[in-house]
Amino acid sequence: MKASWEKLEKNEGVLTVEVDESQVAEALDQAFKKVAQKTNVPGFRKGKVPRQVFEARFGVESLYQDALDIILPVAYTDAIQETKIDPIDRPEIDIQQFEKNQPLKFTAKVQVKPEVTLGEYKGLEIPEKEFSVTEEAVEQELKTNQDRHAELIVVEEGATEKGDTVIIDFEGFVDDEPFEGGKAENYSLELGSGSFIPGFEEQVEGMSKDDEKDVEVTFPEQYQAENLAGKPAVFKVKLHEIKRKKLPELDDEFAKDVSEYETLAEYKEDIKKRLQEAKDKEEDQYRESTVVEKATEVSQVEIPQVMIDTETNHMIEDFQNRLKMQGMTLEMYYQFSGQDEAALKEQMKNDAEKRVNQSLVLEAITTNENIGVTEEELNEELEKLASMYQKTAEELKSIFTANGNIESLKQDIANRKSIQLLLENSVNVPAVEEVAEKAEETVEE
Repeated sequence: MKASWEKLEKNEGVLTVEVDESQVAEALDQAFKKVAQKTNVPGFRKGKVPRQVFEARFGVESLYQDALDIILPVAYTDAIQETKIDPIDRPEIDIQQFEKNQPLKFTAKVQVKPEVTLGEYKGLEIPEKEFSVTEEAVEQELKTNQDRHAELIVVEEGATEKGDTVIIDFEGFVDDEPFEGGKAENYSLELGSGSFIPGFEEQVEGMSKDDEKDVEVTFPEQYQAENLAGKPAVFKVKLHEIKRKKLPELDDEFAKDVSEYETLAEYKEDIKKRLQEAKDKEEDQYRESTVVEKATEVSQVEIPQVMIDTETNHMIEDFQNRLKMQGMTLEMYYQFSGQDEAALKEQMKNDAEKRVNQSLVLEAITTNENIGVTEEELNEELEKLASMYQKTAEELKSIFTANGNIESLKQDIANRKSIQLLLENSVNVPAVEEVAEKAEETVEE
């Protein structure tokens, strides 16, 4: 096989391929075996018609399309590997020649990954940011845990307050007409949770047991039910029961009940430790995202629309999978959010472009720095993934290889090594706010 690549403009070019006649003959043989199984010829059992008889009756040309379907994918893949190009979209193939006892000649118009002009990616500045855990944060986490273990006590007298859980009946009316989904009995609602239409919960505050009240609200303009969006409504509400949280005392007994520790002091120290671990991860993510963004800012690349569209589709697939884990479908999300597929794609477009841009820059740095991935590093990554997917590393490797994703996995590893290189060569600088404060102090002096 012969293959050559000619770049035309930007990231487009033409792949010219010639496949020798022996491979054409083999593809025609396979096509004949496939077609003969479904062909009826008088005097012969199905699948037993001789090749000469078949061609005399139907013509060898009747095999050409099936033979092309067999030979083109292999020839195109081999040509890509031979010319070392990296296509990003399906090719536009034009058959120049295909006949029995002749070479196959075709061209493929291909879009490839765009070239990246790297800027100075060493010495990038990362503004300093505080990631230490304050005592206020520890106390807030402790209060959250206290609230989580609170006991609900029925309140017989007095008015409702924010934070109370109330049992209510309600029925909603728009233009004095009840509407679908606007009625419930013995509904449990936590006041202040924000789970109802804005203004509803606030008006229930101050009611007492057995009180009845008309609650007037206006549906949001972007409400999921279009027939109600932006319309004023009246809910007739009856309050049956009030439950109020009784918080446990924050003492050593509380620590014993909710943790493995004997004292409140030990429990608070553990909270601080866990919060700091989360902050450390947050700091790592901040430094990595900042240095990649800055490396992207100083580089130049013209991103083809097809790459943005492909990444957008991947993001929607990921979003759909997350919805499934929550027991929802994409169609349900569209109904609840009032969006459609076009709106969701538009919402994700900028992030998709940013991801593609950063990925291209990291790949360019990987190439520029000759960053490779050893077999040991690949196996370590497979071992990590194996524990997540409950498979052996060898099983995962076979799956990745069969799906053609092993190179993508290697690229992910290489990109992480490139990020590490950027971090090792970065410079910490004071945050903009700190610089401004110091400038103000200098002016005042």
